[in-house]
Amino acid sequence: MDVKGISYTVDDRPSELVGRDLRAIAADLHCTTVMLIGTDASQQIQAARCALETGLDVYIRPYLPDRPHRELLAHLAKTAVEAEKLRLEYPGRVTLLVGSEFSLTSPGMLPGPRVFVRLQVLVRPRLRRLFDRRITRKLNVLLAAAVAVARRGFQGPVTYAAGAWERVDWSGFDLVGVNLYRQGDDLAGYRERLRALHENGKPVVITEFGCGAHRGAQRRGPASFLIVNWFTDPPRVKEGHVRDERTQADYLAELIDLYTAEGVHGAFVFTFSMPGFAHHPDPRRDLDMAGFGVVRQAADAPGWEPKEAFHEVARRYGHTNP
Repeated sequence: MDVKGISYTVDDRPSELVGRDLRAIAADLHCTTVMLIGTDASQQIQAARCALETGLDVYIRPYLPDRPHRELLAHLAKTAVEAEKLRLEYPGRVTLLVGSEFSLTSPGMLPGPRVFVRLQVLVRPRLRRLFDRRITRKLNVLLAAAVAVARRGFQGPVTYAAGAWERVDWSGFDLVGVNLYRQGDDLAGYRERLRALHENGKPVVITEFGCGAHRGAQRRGPASFLIVNWFTDPPRVKEGHVRDERTQADYLAELIDLYTAEGVHGAFVFTFSMPGFAHHPDPRRDLDMAGFGVVRQAADAPGWEPKEAFHEVARRYGHTNP
């Protein structure tokens, strides 16, 4: 793979901590690229500059959930202009995403006023399929508008982080980008879905892949967070789930090896850290086992510790990127 990456959310993180984390991503994880996710364009661009100075290439991914499309496009326009300034300063090292999983994050395609409500439809495939035609129609209208806005301000490569259920017209993009989590036991089927992405004739980037750090997470994939009862205060891990960092590490290693073998242009582990999924010695409160971060953080501590997944990704990326 040319792009060995991981995603990183910049919102509400002090600049000194962002700099520390980005240095670890470059030096310790051996990443070539970081995907910066954020809702504040200026904070996102500041982090991108820091990453570029550290030696990382950047994919800039604006995230503005539950907003009207006009606000989403206005925010994208602002981000594109600032990203272009960075691209001119660092040629060939900046890529812009117009967004991610719009059918989930943007209203109007799935029922529900908020992401959390729409997610309840999405995790029930039989129910979601009732809306597939509407999703495809409205999604590609929005994507066409987003690409036009992005290209007016940004002259570098443009892509999108599509949900695996979304049918995207990739003709206006430079790269095919898909959040392609592996679920269940159909490993051959996953490989076929991956190979089908190459039929678009453009470089393929896996914009998200990962799972939690508990037994059985390799089958749950993106649904790893569902082992938590989010309606209790505080949220609790449901009975019967056991922390197992090796499960997460093996999942990431297997997919990185698969992407390399299948000629994927790039991949981004999801994700570096998830402060909202804090580690706790009490298994009932150990939300980290349901999260996707390759580092663990306690709720009351600013620092982090690498998980087994961190070391496994570092080995895989470092082997091909000395």
